[in-house]
Amino acid sequence: MSQTDDCMIHVVDDDAAFRRSLVFLLESVGWSVCAYASAEEFLAAHERPPADLGCLVLDIRMPTMSGLELQAALRRRGWQAPIVFITGHGDVELAVEAMKHGASDFLQKPFRDQALLDAVATAVRRCAEDRSRTALRDAALASLARLSPREREVARLVAQGLPNKLVARELDISEKTVHVHRQHVMEKTEVGSAAELARLMLRANPTALD
Repeated sequence: MSQTDDCMIHVVDDDAAFRRSLVFLLESVGWSVCAYASAEEFLAAHERPPADLGCLVLDIRMPTMSGLELQAALRRRGWQAPIVFITGHGDVELAVEAMKHGASDFLQKPFRDQALLDAVATAVRRCAEDRSRTALRDAALASLARLSPREREVARLVAQGLPNKLVARELDISEKTVHVHRQHVMEKTEVGSAAELARLMLRANPTALD
C-alpha cells in the first residue's frame, strides 16, 4: 500500500473495545493508526492539521462532543480532513447530513471489515489528491506574486489569448511596453507560452480568466 509510509489514520471512538478492534484491523493491512477516546482528546492533541493526516474514522455519536460536532469544529478551523463516519442503527439521516458537509463516507454497524478498509483507502486517496491540488495552487500563487500590478494586467490579457497589439490597446500603453512586460511575466513565472501562463493562472484561481 503506497500511502502507508507517509500518512496516519486517526480513529476517534468512545467505545474502547470497538476502538481497539478498528486499530487492529487497520494496522493489520499496514496503515499507521492513532486512536482517541473522545473528540476533545483529538482536538487537544492537534491544534493544527497533522502533516501526515490520511483520514479520520469517527463514531457519529459520542458523549459530550459528537463526531458531527467534531466535523463542524474542524471546518471552522479550515481543515480539509476526509472523514469516514461509523454510525449505529437509526443514524443514517445524521450520516447523510455529514456527507453534505464533506464527509468521505459512512458505514452503518455492523459492517464488513473490507467495507471499512475500502472506505479508508478512498478517503486517503482523496486527501492525497486535495493535498496535491493545494500544493499546485500555492506554487502558482507564489509564482504570480512575483509580478508587478501592471505585469499582472498584461499576464491576464496574454493568458486570454490576446496578441500584444490588442493588449496595448486594452491597457492604453505602447506595443513595445507590452512586449517588455510580457517578457518579464514569462521570466518571473518561468513559463514559455500563453497557454502555460493560462494554466498557471487557473491553478492559482479557477476564475482568474473569467
